[in-house]
Amino acid sequence: MWMAHLSLIKKSERQSNNSPMKNWFLFCNGDIYLKEDSEGHFSIPCSEYLPFGRLQDAITITPMNGIESMALEVTMLSDLCIQGFVRMGLRTSFYHLDTESYLLAGKASEMLHWHDATHYCGYCGGQMDFYTNISKVCRSCHREIWPKLSPAIIVLIKRGDEILLVQSNTFKSDYYGLVAGFVEPGESFEDCVYREVSEETGLEITNLHYWGSQPWPYPRNIMAGFEADYLRGELCLQISELNKGEWFRLENLPRIPDKLSIARHLIDHWILEQRKK
Repeated sequence: MWMAHLSLIKKSERQSNNSPMKNWFLFCNGDIYLKEDSEGHFSIPCSEYLPFGRLQDAITITPMNGIESMALEVTMLSDLCIQGFVRMGLRTSFYHLDTESYLLAGKASEMLHWHDATHYCGYCGGQMDFYTNISKVCRSCHREIWPKLSPAIIVLIKRGDEILLVQSNTFKSDYYGLVAGFVEPGESFEDCVYREVSEETGLEITNLHYWGSQPWPYPRNIMAGFEADYLRGELCLQISELNKGEWFRLENLPRIPDKLSIARHLIDHWILEQRKK
């Protein structure tokens, strides 16, 4: 975390003192700017006026705590330090914000990315304008579009008192997670689970059931979590996707994902079940 260097808005661009309070979700290259108080606590900036940036670039998102919320991509400068604000990764903000603020920050990030990618119609090239807070309409062909999400699955596989943990080639540090993958066209979530487990591990599973879901704005994903039991097969890793994979008991668990992920929620739920036995 380090102090932000940003351009201030001109005084004339600020709202009047009679303007209502707003939450400001301010981003720069994927990072979010949070307000830091004297005790080192962080929060989403909330004020009548935009703290920095250009107001005309802001977009409206879902209200938070009954207060209107705006999202904005700001520009970093090297010659001006904004006191009281700290820049950090969106993932890191999970550990500093309440749940509602973190989830809405994820949505704000997604909406800014979508807004930047949809200035022009993908069908006719016409100008796109916001129609609602979550849709746009083309001025020329009048097609309406909405933000797109990429659905994915993640599954915890149990074998007696063991679980299967794997390490993806995309992991940036040495920890183990769960089998996961993106849903393909024509697949149900369940079909995707069976295919991904077979492709990545060579195993067959049974007793598959849905566990829960989680928005995952890194970027534009939603994760559907499942649990299943091992049925048969020898572990054979798909080396193009995984570089490690083993069965683990409670007493020899390796390093596992951080608490913000559904993978960790699934593993923690299994740990709790094991400790009750």
